[in-house]
Amino acid sequence: DYVNAGIEKGKRGDFKGAIADFTRAIEIDPQYAGAYYNRGYAKDELKDYQGAIADYSKAIAINPKHALAYNNRGIAKKNLKDYQGAIADFGKAIEINPQDATAYQNRGISKINSGDRKGACSDWGKSLSLGHETTERMFADPKLDLGWCRNMR
Repeated sequence: DYVNAGIEKGKRGDFKGAIADFTRAIEIDPQYAGAYYNRGYAKDELKDYQGAIADYSKAIAINPKHALAYNNRGIAKKNLKDYQGAIADFGKAIEINPQDATAYQNRGISKINSGDRKGACSDWGKSLSLGHETTERMFADPKLDLGWCRNMR
């Protein structure tokens, strides 16, 4: 099927080919949230953040419990420096799946970028408590100098 073909192309780095396959899948079944989600991911990889947001939004409209679509739409918004929009999307992903350590980590990054150090630290602490390896590496990296956050928690 076109979705699996698109996923395989994406794994090989052929994101334009993947988008074409996901578009074909959407033409066949316009209510297939997974096709919109995957096309959004491919657009994200090509730095078409507005296009990615549109596809993630369509996936969410079809499946309002699609936590990954909220998370990835948040990343695209963060990349466009829409930190408040990103924070809202990560919050929705967390509401759907409170054990999503990645969403806490991502929301923390958007919070620090918007000037909310305390909120960022709180989210990173939750991400750490859920065993998120990327957050653990972030705190272990002396170049990031997150001692202020350790002291805040």
